[in-house]
Amino acid sequence: MKRILFLLLLVPTFLNAQSFRFAQVTDTHVGGATGADDLRRTVQDLNQMRDIDFVILSGDVTEFGSDEELALAKRILDSLNLPLYVIPGNHDSNWSESGANTFRRVFGSEMFFFKHKGYQFIGTTSGPNMRMSPGQIPRENLVWMDSVFNANKDAEMPLIAINHYPLDESLNNWYESINRLKTRNVQLALCGHGHQNRLYDWEGIPGVMSRSNLRAKEVIGGYNIITIKNDSAIFQVRRPLSITEDAWLTVPLRSVRTNSTNVSARPNYDMNNTSKAKLVWEYEDHGDIGAGMSTDQRYVFTANTVGEVFALDMKSGKLIWKFKTGGKVYSTPAFHQGTVVVGSSDHFIYGLDSKTGLLKWKLEAGKAVLGSAAVDQGKAYIGASDGIFRCINVSDGKLIWAFDQVKGYVSTRPTIANDKVIFGSWNNGFYALDKLTGKLVWEWSNGHQNRMFSAAACYPVVSNNRVFIVAPDRYMTAIDLKSGKTIWREKIDSEKVRESMGLSHDKKHVYAKTMDGEVIAVPVHADKMDVVWKSKLKLPYELAPTALQSNRHLIFVPSDKGLFSAVDNKSGEVKWQYKISNGMINPPLLSKNSVIVSTMDGKIVMLSY
Repeated sequence: MKRILFLLLLVPTFLNAQSFRFAQVTDTHVGGATGADDLRRTVQDLNQMRDIDFVILSGDVTEFGSDEELALAKRILDSLNLPLYVIPGNHDSNWSESGANTFRRVFGSEMFFFKHKGYQFIGTTSGPNMRMSPGQIPRENLVWMDSVFNANKDAEMPLIAINHYPLDESLNNWYESINRLKTRNVQLALCGHGHQNRLYDWEGIPGVMSRSNLRAKEVIGGYNIITIKNDSAIFQVRRPLSITEDAWLTVPLRSVRTNSTNVSARPNYDMNNTSKAKLVWEYEDHGDIGAGMSTDQRYVFTANTVGEVFALDMKSGKLIWKFKTGGKVYSTPAFHQGTVVVGSSDHFIYGLDSKTGLLKWKLEAGKAVLGSAAVDQGKAYIGASDGIFRCINVSDGKLIWAFDQVKGYVSTRPTIANDKVIFGSWNNGFYALDKLTGKLVWEWSNGHQNRMFSAAACYPVVSNNRVFIVAPDRYMTAIDLKSGKTIWREKIDSEKVRESMGLSHDKKHVYAKTMDGEVIAVPVHADKMDVVWKSKLKLPYELAPTALQSNRHLIFVPSDKGLFSAVDNKSGEVKWQYKISNGMINPPLLSKNSVIVSTMDGKIVMLSY
């Protein structure tokens, strides 16, 4: 009898799995036209269902990630009588005025892990966080996955994984997740994002995309009811307060850890072996890096989304110090005379000692500080998410002036030219302020109602008394620096520009990166978008908003997949390329014959050339 009991204890937990049903609701887009009403109807419907065990909400909870939208979504979901597990999507994080911190505060977490009736469920964040690029599971989420799997030793218990994005190349680091999932008994993966019901094969893992909860062109919206029964997952669309449709999909559930014939190619780094750029040092952080860098020529200063500002030795890449803030940091630290100025999504602007990382001062804002400071004559100019743009004395953190009429939030670094501070915001605001007083000199509008077309991610370029900008609406615009009047504004379908632009070393041309992966040049004196030069660079489809930089001979071109290119500014030839990672490249730091580059997935390298 004892032997029989012992054998029973050895039976894997997954043999004890029970049948159950749960709901997957996704892409609710609260804040959009019908998002809130459609979600209310779904919650009312779920509360009347008698055989649903829990609800998974798989991202794009809101339209714009604003505090107001998240609060509204939470109020609606608070009336749900079922357990709820929720993760953010790109709409919750890429345009979030809080730097994705409010989502964490409102819903308690941005990922989840739980066990239910013999199954494990794991949900991860998808990004992209604050800067347009392909999706990316944050590095801190991957570190968290490792810790969860290490703490839960039963690798044979069936696992169902959830991410907002599909586990394919629409995520920069899809393979990082799949590699981890395949160490377990993963049997199914769920996603949203595409607003349609669809079956995928993600390297042998059955992947199912679910329809949006929005009604769109229908009378009412819908969600999926998923039944786990007899080693199968059965998918049915539920029309809230109406009907449950016949099953549209049945997926067999079985272990997929064996080698699959459908394995996507991993990123290839062979080009680095023959590149004219050589690796001097490499540093890998434990979090995502969404900020650029500055230097005092001894240390390099940057920050991560774990909330840390840190310094590396410029010669060796060795970590020198870290300072922990209370929120994620996307603000590029600015250095001036022994002080590092940086904003955090914890609502504070910090002044840190550049040698030790110790706090010198901090100034509180009303909301997250996602903008980066531009320093000029001992003053730091920086925007926040509270509708206020500030001028601060770098030495002691004292507020000199504040402009409180910003529409939306600021996530860029301002450009200072001719005693003006120039920047855009994420509600189609674009401003020139008097540098000394903070008074509004002029305000320019692109005429759009959609906030997502704001000229808010580019670093404005100034030359020939003109301000040049590019935006997600794919227009390039030249604005008179003195008056704010539009000189020209053009959209060329063959040259689809977005937020990545820069100025030539001789200040005669504005460079812009196209979505087709080319670099174009427009003369600063031109009366229209006159493309007079085009590089021979051919990157794939490109979204990264990181600014272009140049020196006397080269244009340095970032990409959204970790490929850093140097292009000859006369011939357009690609002089060299270096593959750092598969994540989006942040603003690099140039010095003589070397460059320091970081990527969103936590890599920092120094390259000599």
